[in-house]
Amino acid sequence: MPFGAHESMETHEMLEAKICMIDHFSFYASQCQDETLRNLIQNHLQRVMQSYNQLLTYTHSYQVAKPMMNQQASNVSPNQIQYGLRSPQQVAPQTNVQYFNDRQIAGAILSAHKNSSKNHMAAALECADPNVRQMMMNGAVECCNMAYETFLYMNQKGYYQVPTLDSHTAKTMLHHYQPMNAMPHAGNQMNMPMNASQGMPHSIPMNPNYQ
Repeated sequence: MPFGAHESMETHEMLEAKICMIDHFSFYASQCQDETLRNLIQNHLQRVMQSYNQLLTYTHSYQVAKPMMNQQASNVSPNQIQYGLRSPQQVAPQTNVQYFNDRQIAGAILSAHKNSSKNHMAAALECADPNVRQMMMNGAVECCNMAYETFLYMNQKGYYQVPTLDSHTAKTMLHHYQPMNAMPHAGNQMNMPMNASQGMPHSIPMNPNYQ
């Protein structure tokens, strides 16, 4: 069963990206100091390896193994997120890095998952093979969930602080949107009252210049 040219290239790019993630995550796990972060990385590493093996196996055998179940994002309520800026630490690029600290490692993992989620979904949109397409979509959701788990860790540590708008500003911006009425059925549109002279519904004003 041959693949299309486009999805072959997308799959090639995704396999290369997964190898890069596995290599980097393995290195980060050996570098980090915080045990919670290390456990998170090791968990994510296993999930990326599983995704890599599933996609690779399909390209060799064209047989779908037991479907990989997308793990749910952590059960978090909105009031558990720490909002607002709390004296954020000043940061700047470094050119003489000898080792990565936990904040740098967590940031690299978050960035990797965000980019991978976007790339998976972009690849899914170009796939003709339904199984490859589904694997790409699963990968997008899985990376999205792992990115959120990484964010939660960073947010609790103060590494990822969430700026907020003034409450009145946020409400004013969002609450001016109002719900719409249900769309009329096509049959009901046919029964709308018509203007006898113009042949248009009464609710639609006519352009006086219309001929």
